[in-house]
Amino acid sequence: MKSQLFAFAALATVLAAPAHAAAPAPSNAAPQIDVPLMKRVVETLASDALEGRAPSTATEPKVLDAIIAEFKAAGLQPGKDGWLQDVPTVEITGSHYSPLTVAAKGAPLSFTYGNDFVAASYRVTPHTALKDAELVFVGYGINAPELGWNDYAGLDMKGKIAVVLVNDPDYQTESEQGPFKGRRMTWYGRWPYKYEEAARQGAAGVLIVHDTFPAAYGWNVVESSWSGAQYYVQSANDGMDQTEANGWIQKGVAEKIFTAAGKDFAALSAAAQQKGFKAVPLGVKASLSFDNAARKSISHNVVGVLPGTTRPDEYVLYSAHWDHLGRCKPDASGDDICNGAVDNATGVAALAALAKANGTAGRTPRSQVFLAVTLEESGLLGSEFYAQHPVYPLAKTVGGVNMDALRVSGRARDYQMIGGDKSDLTTSFRATLQSLGLKEAPEDHAERGGYYRSDHFSFAKRGVPMYNLKRGLDQFDGGVAAGEAANEDYVKNRYHGPNDEYSPDWDWSGITQDVALFYRLGRDLATSSAWPNWHPDDEFRRVRDASRGATSK
Repeated sequence: MKSQLFAFAALATVLAAPAHAAAPAPSNAAPQIDVPLMKRVVETLASDALEGRAPSTATEPKVLDAIIAEFKAAGLQPGKDGWLQDVPTVEITGSHYSPLTVAAKGAPLSFTYGNDFVAASYRVTPHTALKDAELVFVGYGINAPELGWNDYAGLDMKGKIAVVLVNDPDYQTESEQGPFKGRRMTWYGRWPYKYEEAARQGAAGVLIVHDTFPAAYGWNVVESSWSGAQYYVQSANDGMDQTEANGWIQKGVAEKIFTAAGKDFAALSAAAQQKGFKAVPLGVKASLSFDNAARKSISHNVVGVLPGTTRPDEYVLYSAHWDHLGRCKPDASGDDICNGAVDNATGVAALAALAKANGTAGRTPRSQVFLAVTLEESGLLGSEFYAQHPVYPLAKTVGGVNMDALRVSGRARDYQMIGGDKSDLTTSFRATLQSLGLKEAPEDHAERGGYYRSDHFSFAKRGVPMYNLKRGLDQFDGGVAAGEAANEDYVKNRYHGPNDEYSPDWDWSGITQDVALFYRLGRDLATSSAWPNWHPDDEFRRVRDASRGATSK
């Protein structure tokens, strides 16, 4: 047995739970974590034979078969509608962009696609055209009733283009104090929120003003990300409830537009940081047009379940994305397969190991759902589709654990809660760390909004609290220097490149530590009768309260 399974007792000084007397209920202390299973999953999913696991390609069925086989071996049952959930997506590629022109007093302004602005449409339509649409500066474009903040108060945005600042109003604060958590970016600061809110307000278009520091990346990232194909979940109305065009403009472009409108960009930006800011019509009109080519396709999520014993209609969710980039830019050797071993074959391996560990330990009162999602690399589309069309109701989903790109390195003394202290899950997280002799470390670069960039977020924004954890840098073997070196090596030499490949020489001790922690946290949710909620001032509290309230009616 020792040659086949990782001896969990070897981690006793760090990961052993306190001893419990025998009892009918299963223990939440992790059983042995099957490292050979995880090795097998990563080696299979990251093999050249699967060509980088691009969704909707000839290799997708092989990927799905491999995951389903592991789920079956772990004792999972297929989801309510079967092992697979269809995920219909649409790929929209813009072309033939006109300049962005602004009619103001004096000579009209004209800005070039790529250098000055980028834009795309969420609508499945062959042509997008905004003509003489009024520009309105709406500050940070936030409507947050729980904070008494509404940048759209009193506005009718029909036929108008919202000009919006990136990030949220207190991003310049050094600490995390403030209505929008200071330096830590909230959902209100992320660009997808700003597009979604503008659509809810009936705007014809949105232009986000790019600024490198609050955006946390340069214009080159915006330009490359918004050039070429964009992917979205198909909708019944082909996205016609969205704005006609969503885009970005350089800060210098915004300054020129405001000057032409007789406004002070810096002064209005400062005013937008204060509660009670009123939107400012700029008195100038913009025009923009481009063509769209749309291609629809189907990919798949994999859904397995361990039904609960006494409360089977309450659910705990474990998620990891199976997709990667497929074939990509060749390296110096000519290798053009982005294998995605770390990103995210490790997450799927952890998912399979958790399924087996929970099956071995025995079923819990609540049902446990294991979800391998597609199209994360295209914008969290697989998890987004599940959240829009849940196999198991989100109002009855207690919470969950998401796993993405587990670092190949040694065990650590600390863990980070990505997103910070947002919900009741933090209390469980801290208590579990303490019981394991581990520490909590602050999140690296909280200002970058990392919480909003992986699959757990699709569920969080619909009210389901989700763990998204990161092993800290303070390794038992080598300390912080070793942790930083491992991170830097992956980011510089392997991330989203052909070198993200499986090696039999990997150190699995850190990943095994991760999975043991995930097991404890998920198992606690599955055996408890508690319903964790977001903190009262959190951006997701309203939707959780509404969904939970609906279940009691």
